[in-house]
Amino acid sequence: MQHETSEKTPHPRLRLHADFSSVHLPDPRDLIVYLPPDYDTNPDRRYPVLYMQDGQNLFDPRTSFVPGRTWQMRESADAAIEDGEVEPLIIVGIYNTGTRRLAEYTPEPDPKLSGGEAAAYGRMMVDDLMPFIASQYRTIPDREHTGIGGSSLGGLLSLFLGLHLPTVFGNLAVLSPSVWWNHKSILSHLNEHAPHIWDRPRVWLDVGDHEGPKTLKDAEQLARRLRANGWEPGKTLHFERIHGGTHDEASWAARVRPMLHFLFPGPRHHRHRPHSHKH
Repeated sequence: MQHETSEKTPHPRLRLHADFSSVHLPDPRDLIVYLPPDYDTNPDRRYPVLYMQDGQNLFDPRTSFVPGRTWQMRESADAAIEDGEVEPLIIVGIYNTGTRRLAEYTPEPDPKLSGGEAAAYGRMMVDDLMPFIASQYRTIPDREHTGIGGSSLGGLLSLFLGLHLPTVFGNLAVLSPSVWWNHKSILSHLNEHAPHIWDRPRVWLDVGDHEGPKTLKDAEQLARRLRANGWEPGKTLHFERIHGGTHDEASWAARVRPMLHFLFPGPRHHRHRPHSHKH
């Protein structure tokens, strides 16, 4: 198995595991793991885990898609945890594989763009990646304490896997999702699988109102469809139109803290949910 590398990360609580490989997908990928502030000083504690796509954009300005611009996820998580707003958690950033990102993040082939390896990606996670993380870190493995998330195609992938693997992922972070993929087929997946999901995973869904009218309408349609399929606003669903929100790392960075608060509320906030812009 791949072990932690000695390569420097931007912070001592960020650990890099290089060239993680799986039988389910052809390309190896790096993993970057965020550990909460008390991880080393509290050796008996186990932690929830949030698995995030496009891992190179989350923490390290040297690896991000736009150099120097990240989600600032460590800074936001640290501040929210230290304020008691968010439960201490482990965040695993799964790097995308560049040219194969589109294939791995999409549920089925699009007539023009091909793709369609999301189910194999899910098997990679469940069979190989998640057991590896559990072997290296003190995780809480049950669905209540396990999340998956991403933005754009990564948001589409995370919702798809949450619908197909609801006993694995109890918390979904779906930022600016690419609902448009293959004639909005994710809506069909939702209608097909929701009746069989006994316990709804909690969903954070958002979209920026400066991402274009089609993207905004698609996200609103997805929110309506989630509500129609039994997701309850404020309990299992938080949908937000982000005023001024755009489709980029800087905008997603501003949404990290409220997203973590909704999906992994801290000890002082278990009865409080984000209350702005609920729909």
